Amino acid sequence: MKIELDFPPAELFPNKAKGTHWAKLYQVRSDYREGSTWLAKHQIKGWVAPEGDIPLNLTFIMPDKRHRDADNCLAACKAALDGLADALFINDKRFWPITINREIGTKATRRLIVEL
Repeated sequence: MKIELDFPPAELFPNKAKGTHWAKLYQVRSDYREGSTWLAKHQIKGWVAPEGDIPLNLTFIMPDKRHRDADNCLAACKAALDGLADALFINDKRFWPITINREIGTKATRRLIVEL
């Protein structure tokens, strides 16, 4: 199953978040999680999670050619993965293993593709 989510907001990337007030980060994370839950619910269409671990393949379609570390990408999409887990009614600790891919795109094509 393939689910397309919004690209993580810049404020959620750890290198960008330094110095940002915690309340602003909390609001950005909450909005991103809620939006991801909504998007996932509209794309899963009756998909039922299997027992045990659920391998994830994350593909980040980047908005530009700037290099972003894979670990920062994973940290930035934590709220999206929580939202996906909410939509599937599972605990996000079941997402294992997680593979991270990065592709260059444009601002118009930036997104996060999650393959279950």
